[in-house]
Amino acid sequence: MVDGSIPAIKLATYRRRLNLELEVTQDETNSQKACSLRRNMGSEFSCMIKEAKDIGLALGIPCLDSIEEAEAQCALLNTESLCDGCFSSDSDVFLFGARTVYRDICLGEGHVVCYEMEEVERKLGFGRNSLISLALILGSDYSPGVHGLGPESACQIVKSIGDSNVLQKIASEGLPFAKKIKTSKKQMRSKKTNSLDSEIHFNGSDNNSERKNECLQVIDAYLKPKCHPADSDAACRVLSQHPFQRLKLQGICAQFFGWPPEKTDEYTLPKIAERDLRRFANLRSTSSELGVNLPLQKIPVKCPVSGVVKQRKVQGTECFEVLWEGFDGLKTSIVPADLLESACPEKIAEFEEKTALGKKQNQRKPGSKKSGNRLAMAEIDLKLQTLLLDIESGSNTACSTSLSSKAAISEDMATSTAASHTKLDPRNAGSRAALFTDSSQYEVIDLCSPSPVARTRTVSRCQRVNDQHSEVIDLSESENEMSPEHARKARALRLFIASIRDGMS
Repeated sequence: MVDGSIPAIKLATYRRRLNLELEVTQDETNSQKACSLRRNMGSEFSCMIKEAKDIGLALGIPCLDSIEEAEAQCALLNTESLCDGCFSSDSDVFLFGARTVYRDICLGEGHVVCYEMEEVERKLGFGRNSLISLALILGSDYSPGVHGLGPESACQIVKSIGDSNVLQKIASEGLPFAKKIKTSKKQMRSKKTNSLDSEIHFNGSDNNSERKNECLQVIDAYLKPKCHPADSDAACRVLSQHPFQRLKLQGICAQFFGWPPEKTDEYTLPKIAERDLRRFANLRSTSSELGVNLPLQKIPVKCPVSGVVKQRKVQGTECFEVLWEGFDGLKTSIVPADLLESACPEKIAEFEEKTALGKKQNQRKPGSKKSGNRLAMAEIDLKLQTLLLDIESGSNTACSTSLSSKAAISEDMATSTAASHTKLDPRNAGSRAALFTDSSQYEVIDLCSPSPVARTRTVSRCQRVNDQHSEVIDLSESENEMSPEHARKARALRLFIASIRDGMS
């Protein structure tokens, strides 16, 4: 809603706010009383209003240019239940007849203060007539007020008369009655009181009559403002639903904010989709109030939500992630749970049914997870057995190789010993036989078995036979260490087992 022309009764206040000269000629005064003053459409503020109207129209929000006061036009639409409320910081919106007023809106925190006229009447005892009387006594855009009366005294005076009779009292007697009531309550008969009484009557009946006419003009300005009727073409054109113009909005945001199209869509599309869902919810609630309860599939307007994806919680508020149908540029977004419940509870019931069915299917196969674990363990056991077989086969090969080398070395030793035996004295045959007998006592270690406990003993690596330098090599001690292949596979086995433990933990 945009302000129209300035009402003639408000010109004095308007000039005072703009710090203009208040001295005007009689002809100008008469012309001001006859008609209102058009606003300067070329001012910077008017240009800002035009830009705001363009953005609103791109968002699908039309704008109505009022004849005079925008608060009066909003109040009329609110009184006729054609809008939910009025956003205004001016308190005179209640004087024009508004029933619901929003103030101090904070978009970042989602906070707004709401005033209901019903609560004002119930808690404070002031109706619309009482508020107009307070504006006349204390001062407003249309009235300078009565000098010497504060808010407390004014409220007492208005309450003492009553909401239904206070305007008639002012219309018949004018504002001086307020001073009379104040002085009579205080029972002041001093000289000062007499001087005030003379001031109240404005030193003449003609002046008092003029003040009465001014009060009547103020009352008519609040009760009968110049507005577009609720059934006018201008009001009906604005109240009709306007489409969201995505490309136009992207161009405006790129021009004024430097936003790319993706950022514009990110900020606006979820809110536009939620607005459409609210409109659908209002349609269903209104139909229900009229006694028309149609199934979701038979409603003439198609539901914008095609399904529920999952349940979420945003800042402690229960929400749903929904899938949008036929919304260009937006697939899913998060909406409050209460909004979805009022718009399409059938979608929530369908989602809960699918969720319960999935849980039942999981309960019917309780051993599926365990069987999967058993298959995984069986596969691990098979790999371990294969690895152990590889290690054993490699170890057996290493053992046979070591035994064959031992046999070859023993054979060489026997040949060399026999050769030396032919050169020795036959009397030493017993000692030579003992030497060959002792060679069979050497140990043979199986590398497949765990390493034996280290033993310390003193074994002569070389034995001299008859002062000849024939050496006997003890292989039983040198074979205690694992072969490189054996060590590699054992290390691989340890790493594999460690990885299994980490995965199971």
